[in-house]
Amino acid sequence: MEQSATLDIETLKITQEQFILASQSLHLQRPGCDAVYPVGLYGWRKRCLYFFLLLLLVTMIVNLALTVWIIKVMNFSVDGMGNLHLTQDGIRLEGISEFLLPLYVNEIQSRGDSLLVLRSEKNVTLNARNNQGQLTGQLTVGPEAVEAQCQRLEVRSRDGGRLLFTADEEEVIMTTEKFTVTGSEGAVFGHSVETPLIQARTSEDLKLESPTRTLTMEAPRGVEVSSAKGPLKVSGRKDLQLESTEGEILLDANTIHFGSLPLGVYTASSSQVSQEQVVYEVCVCPSGKLYLSPAESKSTCQAMSNICLWS
Repeated sequence: MEQSATLDIETLKITQEQFILASQSLHLQRPGCDAVYPVGLYGWRKRCLYFFLLLLLVTMIVNLALTVWIIKVMNFSVDGMGNLHLTQDGIRLEGISEFLLPLYVNEIQSRGDSLLVLRSEKNVTLNARNNQGQLTGQLTVGPEAVEAQCQRLEVRSRDGGRLLFTADEEEVIMTTEKFTVTGSEGAVFGHSVETPLIQARTSEDLKLESPTRTLTMEAPRGVEVSSAKGPLKVSGRKDLQLESTEGEILLDANTIHFGSLPLGVYTASSSQVSQEQVVYEVCVCPSGKLYLSPAESKSTCQAMSNICLWS
């Protein structure tokens, strides 16, 4: 009995030792538990997050309100913005438009029932350039003058087909039926003028004058000076010369009056002749000078030919 009790005690000790060894081995193999941390925002971090979210929401609402206000004020639509409308042909502007920078377009056209007005505080300049960017034409409308710089200036009729006025470095051509000058001093030409007809308006006088120099009218086939319903007056301070190199000078009128012609007489007293004589004849010197001679049964021009020597 004692042996069996001793064996049981030893067996119990062995079992306890195995349990303790097994427990220690299990305790060594099992990893330690991690530290537990609280999850979430607490304190001032949570309050800052809510503040930023509220600020972002307010900013979004303000931006949305400003966007709606801009769309309403600028009148945005599918066709364009306010007075600016997008069409198939281009852009249409209504009302007054202001451009702060240069404007590059192919064509500017107004509506059919309104005018096109270009307004500037200083001047309006229109430039034309070639493919290389070089300036080929310029039109400047300034406060003092309108200047055009181009190789050739043309003015056409309303339909654009008929050429009315053209100017270049060589000549200026006007193709209108009439050229009217309404100034009180008339038109002043520094050099020669070539024209087939010079005509005054109806019920107005035509005056050709050269105050300090000579006035010359010439043509290869003749010069015709006529007045249909009024007198024709030709006067000069010095000599008045009518010359025809190959033809004749024709004075065709009902009455031709020559005033202040010198009187040629063959008597001693010219006063007696002037009182008694009633009819005179007009004589012409070889030089072209005209004078009067008493009319008799025969011509007295030969007797008075000495007057031609005085001229």
